[in-house]
Amino acid sequence: MKPTNFAIKYWAEDDKPREKLMLKGKSALSDAELIAILIGSGSRNESAVELSKRILISTDNNLNGLGKVSLKQLTTFKGIGEAKAIAIIAALELGRRRRAEDALELSKITSSKTVFEIMQPIIGELPHEEFWVVYLNNSNKVIYKTQISKGGITGTVVDTRIIYKTALEHNATSLILCHNHPSGVLQASEADRQITRKLKEAGKQLDIMVLDHVIITEKSYFSFADEGIL
Repeated sequence: MKPTNFAIKYWAEDDKPREKLMLKGKSALSDAELIAILIGSGSRNESAVELSKRILISTDNNLNGLGKVSLKQLTTFKGIGEAKAIAIIAALELGRRRRAEDALELSKITSSKTVFEIMQPIIGELPHEEFWVVYLNNSNKVIYKTQISKGGITGTVVDTRIIYKTALEHNATSLILCHNHPSGVLQASEADRQITRKLKEAGKQLDIMVLDHVIITEKSYFSFADEGIL
């Protein structure tokens, strides 16, 4: 093992990100340097940092995009075998889970943005649609959230009875509807509007308010309440 006071310029290219982290801290490293630490080494003609830069370029230097890359796609890069690909995927998944846990601390709903911050790590980057319900108490604090359907959003898959049965079981006084648009389009469809109206009317009979319906994408959201169409 090389001594830590050995000048970094004399270290092998694949060792420099590790030394930089030890000397300057994790925040001093670029995304490529952090990925280089994960994969450990490059190839005869390319350092780990150069290989990491090439991988990032393939996703427009977007870590969210990299998080969607499959194991098979990663192993198409020369120098990335299954073990290295798995290390990258595992690290990005840990980051996603950390963001999800951080969002749980925002337990009181104060705006549609708060809903986005809670739900984006869960459904914002999925390649398919999921419909979720967030249940609140009378202080607008989240007491429970659950997936209602997966793969689409139609009246046949969003079961009103299940939604309000769950609300009663958790003593919820209000709820917020959420689903994602993998296409990134922030626009409410007629089906979205019909389901919202249907659930809002059903809630009135039980004194359980539908406070909002929030459509989530990777980077933004659309709120029925904010747009005045609830």
